[in-house]
Amino acid sequence: MTIDTPFIDIARRVINSEAEALNSLADSLDSSFRDVINILNNATGRVIVTGIGKSGHISRKIAATLASTGTPSQFVHPAEASHGDLGMITSNDVVLAISNSGEAPELADLVAYSRRFKIPLVGITKNPKSALGSQCDVVLLLPDCPEACGTGIVPTTSTTMTLAMGDAIAIALMENKSFTAVHFRQFHPGGKLGAQLISVSELMHPGAEMPIVSLNTPMSEALIEMSQKSMGVVAVLSETGTLAGIITDGDLRRHMDGLLNLTAADVMTTSPATISPEALAVEAMALMNQRKITCVFAVGAKGPKIPSGILHIHDCLRVGLA
Repeated sequence: MTIDTPFIDIARRVINSEAEALNSLADSLDSSFRDVINILNNATGRVIVTGIGKSGHISRKIAATLASTGTPSQFVHPAEASHGDLGMITSNDVVLAISNSGEAPELADLVAYSRRFKIPLVGITKNPKSALGSQCDVVLLLPDCPEACGTGIVPTTSTTMTLAMGDAIAIALMENKSFTAVHFRQFHPGGKLGAQLISVSELMHPGAEMPIVSLNTPMSEALIEMSQKSMGVVAVLSETGTLAGIITDGDLRRHMDGLLNLTAADVMTTSPATISPEALAVEAMALMNQRKITCVFAVGAKGPKIPSGILHIHDCLRVGLA
């Protein structure tokens, strides 16, 4: 049975309503946001994020985002806090309490605990005069925008704004700490995202695993080195150990006539593509796809181009890069 309800129109109305609310939120930010970042940045403990109901679900996500971007954080359920979990909160922590109305009774014990032990309290709410707002050291106000449901009873616009505010806090703290993709991978080593943050140095074959010959090496010996190392290429080093060129299968085909009477210098391709060992493996993958090559040597970004390893495209595929 086909229903003629204009679902797409409903979806657009909801999304546009929430988009307008986000624009209002961005326009409403003031010095209070800076004060919150300073409080969280100066905390020697963790950021304790709390909320009940839909705000609780948003709180869990904010805590997870903070933790994965370099700000130690933990979600504490306010009801469980009243039954012993207040012991998880120390005087070195900061409490980030979330309630759209600011009147959630489940937050009362946790708020009182923060006041009793002088634990900094930050609130996200639309009502600064609420039970929560009136107790906070700093309040981040949400604009009083209508919920996207049209009836005002389903948390939609308010939760979207709260989630965006949490993301803004996390990214502001992250950028202030100069938090990089390398740091992020320390907290997120698994899955495809973790694979995308693996560095070249973690996957490359270093030292004796590299196929290497010198400029004057006879091609008969260079062929043996290529065969033994099974990379399909061999690096040709100068007398000072810098990368002078590489020999590929294509170079061999181009010099088939009298190949065994030549040296590596006669056959090599000069100025080969290289990559820094500190670069992400996904960057190396992109370089190999662009150049239509199957491996790349890693050399330092500064100083002499002395190879420290070789990365094969199969090494990238093995960890899930594509």
